[in-house]
Amino acid sequence: MPMDALCLAAVCRETGRTVLGGRIDKIHQPTRDEILLHIRSKTGACRLLLTANPSRPRLQLTDLPRENPAEPPMFCMLLRKYLSGGKILELRQPPMERLAELVIEATNEMGDKVTRRLILEAMGRRANLLLLDGEGRIVDCLRRVDVDLSQENARPLLPGMFYKYPPLQVGKLDPTALTEAEREALLETARQDIPADRFLLDTFMGISPLVAREVAFEAFGEVDAPIGRGPEKLLEKLEDLTVRLADDRIQPTLLIREGQPADFSFRPILQYGPGTELRTYESFAALLDDFYQAKDTAETVRQKGQDFIKSVTHARDRLLRKMALQEQELEKTRDRDRNRMYGDIITANLYRMEKGMKTLRAENYYDPDCAEIEIPLDPLKTPQQNAARYYKAYTKAKTAEEMLTIQLEKGAAEREYLDSVLDSISRAEGDRDLEEIRQELVETGYLRRKAKAKDRMKRPGTKPLEFRSTSGFRITVGRNNLQNDRLTTKQAGKWDYWFHTQKIHGSHVILWTEGEKPDERSLQEAAVLAAWFSQGREGKKIPVDYTPVKFVKKPAGARPGMVIYTTYQTAYVDPDESLVRQLKA
Repeated sequence: MPMDALCLAAVCRETGRTVLGGRIDKIHQPTRDEILLHIRSKTGACRLLLTANPSRPRLQLTDLPRENPAEPPMFCMLLRKYLSGGKILELRQPPMERLAELVIEATNEMGDKVTRRLILEAMGRRANLLLLDGEGRIVDCLRRVDVDLSQENARPLLPGMFYKYPPLQVGKLDPTALTEAEREALLETARQDIPADRFLLDTFMGISPLVAREVAFEAFGEVDAPIGRGPEKLLEKLEDLTVRLADDRIQPTLLIREGQPADFSFRPILQYGPGTELRTYESFAALLDDFYQAKDTAETVRQKGQDFIKSVTHARDRLLRKMALQEQELEKTRDRDRNRMYGDIITANLYRMEKGMKTLRAENYYDPDCAEIEIPLDPLKTPQQNAARYYKAYTKAKTAEEMLTIQLEKGAAEREYLDSVLDSISRAEGDRDLEEIRQELVETGYLRRKAKAKDRMKRPGTKPLEFRSTSGFRITVGRNNLQNDRLTTKQAGKWDYWFHTQKIHGSHVILWTEGEKPDERSLQEAAVLAAWFSQGREGKKIPVDYTPVKFVKKPAGARPGMVIYTTYQTAYVDPDESLVRQLKA
């Protein structure tokens, strides 16, 4: 769900306990919509993430590493100028607003202490991040909103203007400050036929549809019950909810459907019944990291990898069309023996033929019954030339079959390679992963090499993923084809074990034995990692082949990541995300 005002209040309360009194040590902007503050607080170092992405705006503490661009964006440089070294005095939220405000004490150019505010407006498509000076003027914002471009109820947000909070929702009440008079008026005016959740959404501000349905379910046992069944009970349940929130009696809860994170809330959600798994967390920081990790990665890949995703997909589609035409040509060569037979029969009947004949009727001695056959002839050619024409067509078809077979084998290998690249892109975790894949595509000729930037330093590449088996063996997983090649052909020893899903694209996995014989559990865990980091992640009983590295070879001229292997064993395993997390080094 989008983080509603009630949930944001719980997150701000949790976050404030950690960051208040802390000093801003570093400021980064990993993506266009994200600001990451590295804070030294009384409880130790922490990272505060503020995201103004329209599809997932939020504020949270995070433990997930994020890659930074080679050059910091201008908004990041501005925040560094005004907020670096600043002390966080307050984290507040206007009543029932999807807005979080950091009050920061920093120093100006003269060395004097000044108060500045960093405001996150977590309001869907209007999400924004603004820096204000001590007088409440906008220094700058992530998204500038011009007066002429403002939509209805939107505010102009430009540097130099005084900042104003978003206008309150007209006609809606604050559920945390409901007076007795307002309560009585609601009980008198509530329509009997309106659904209870719709009544809550139309009457109160700051409530998401998920919470409204849950309050209705708690009151009446179903989410679409009409309010006429008991408006007093509905308001009591809403009051209980706000009291628990005010007393900090919350339980961060993740909703999981079909094995995938589907939603989250600050309390258990029971309306979906046993079909939805509820996973509780000790903190919102851990919950939001788990919920948004896959979504953030997918969005980063979609935005930054779109150019070469398109190039690879186009190359693969073009290859498939070419292979389809080659298969049609190959099918035509299947009838080449008929041309040789015609040539042999013409040669055997030269004494009966003369120039100008259009057809030859003769016994087919290739037929057990020696039935007569009619062979088309070119009347402008001699009998010998007609026989030579059919022999030539036979030889051409035979050569074409050999060449087309070779070309189709090469095409199949290239298609496998392109599919493996798309699989690597889908599992990329950031800029560096995507940059390595880009480098691979440049080296293989699918992308043009970029002009070198004079003043830009080359960024170090990413390292393979590291894991540790329960028995203590090191396990390494390649992130892309170039890493797969380095792991398997250059770094791994001949007695280390190599793992890969059978006939499924995925990472090369190396179990480093250091000369010892690995136990069965370590082999099984490495196989699970190979299944998880592959296209078979969503399946069951995934076949994973494994063998000592000495039995794995890379053919001459093969594409990156392409190997052949012999003398292997196969394990059938289920991809297990919890085990992958447990083994993470």
